[in-house]
Amino acid sequence: MRRTLRAAAVSAGMALLLTTGCAGGAEGGADARLTVDKPVALADEPVRIRVTGLRAGAEVVVTAQATDREGERWEARAVFTADGTGTVDLTRDRPRSGTYDQADGMGLFWSMKPETAPADASRFETRWPEQQRHYEVDVAVESDGTRVARRTLTRTWMRDGVTHRPLTVDEDEVHGVLYQPPADLPGRPPVLSFGGSAGGVGERYSAALLASRGHPVLVLCYFDCPGRPDTLEGIGLEYFATALRLLDREAGEGPQRVSVMGRSRGSEAAQLLGHHYPDLVEDIVVYAPSRDTHPGFPEGDVAWTKDGRPVEHRPIPLDRVRGTVLAIAGGADGLWPSGPAAEEIGEQRGASGQRHRALVYPDAGHALGTYAYTATATYLRHPVTDRYVDLGGSPAADARARADSWPEVRLLLRS
Repeated sequence: MRRTLRAAAVSAGMALLLTTGCAGGAEGGADARLTVDKPVALADEPVRIRVTGLRAGAEVVVTAQATDREGERWEARAVFTADGTGTVDLTRDRPRSGTYDQADGMGLFWSMKPETAPADASRFETRWPEQQRHYEVDVAVESDGTRVARRTLTRTWMRDGVTHRPLTVDEDEVHGVLYQPPADLPGRPPVLSFGGSAGGVGERYSAALLASRGHPVLVLCYFDCPGRPDTLEGIGLEYFATALRLLDREAGEGPQRVSVMGRSRGSEAAQLLGHHYPDLVEDIVVYAPSRDTHPGFPEGDVAWTKDGRPVEHRPIPLDRVRGTVLAIAGGADGLWPSGPAAEEIGEQRGASGQRHRALVYPDAGHALGTYAYTATATYLRHPVTDRYVDLGGSPAADARARADSWPEVRLLLRS
């Protein structure tokens, strides 16, 4: 494998450890304390959770609960044995049993399961970030059958000061949502983001997280939205170029090339933009990519056009890309062989002569992107075909891939 948050929270929650306890039985740990280093944090930031003041060798059950956009309750749990000092450290300790099975400080977050919905076909999502800037995770501790501590953590999608503006084809020539960062943050390069064969306006959570760090981000819909085709067929690359120029203007930092993020079928468009519009595009991030263009979806006509003519490349050339193409894929992708495609991308060179990059995770599937630490599905009811598809991988492997790759993406985009 290759490799505002609220002002009070920033000043107090980030700088100090927060401890919470409650009365428990004498055996279980009346002096138990639940310690969290960042009780308020962006949703893609890891936190460290420790429980102290327990009886040495006590059985300890730690649970986490959150509620999704439909009001469904999700829960994860892990059973530990307190060490000789009466401590459980979730970053250090491997659970004896629970919803995850390796030492993982964020295991309680990504391994949550819905109360009634099928876990393998469900992913945790709240309302859109502009409708719900944060969500809460309730963490509770039981020792020897008695609750001894609890704490509510705040996971933030969109920090104070981030703004959003819906874009329409009638008014802006493109359909999507533009997220602008707070004025008090140092400006970072703009990002154009879009999804794959599901269509619509996706990728809003990652966009809000990037905007919370200083990036203007345009989440683009290229089909299945007002003013756009119903299916992934005959999509003109000029439409993406219009979005790139709009984002460049809206970024407000003078002329600059935009970085592009594309997932799955969107990886084709992202690579094509780097080839056909190198004057507009800087770095490119592709998740679960292809190396070739494929027919339209779902009917099989031409997918991409330029100047009214079909655009087909096998493989898509990457030698004109000004920046770096970072390809991220799972070796157990159930939809198509994105792992070999990513490895091939990593072997290519861009306009500077430097190699592009690949991060391939052998056990991860098609759902390995983007941001980390929420539950994902390994099966998906496709919104276009209305059929279930096997995404491959496993929740644990996908979680590890996301936790490892997302910091690499953020580093590339801000460079």
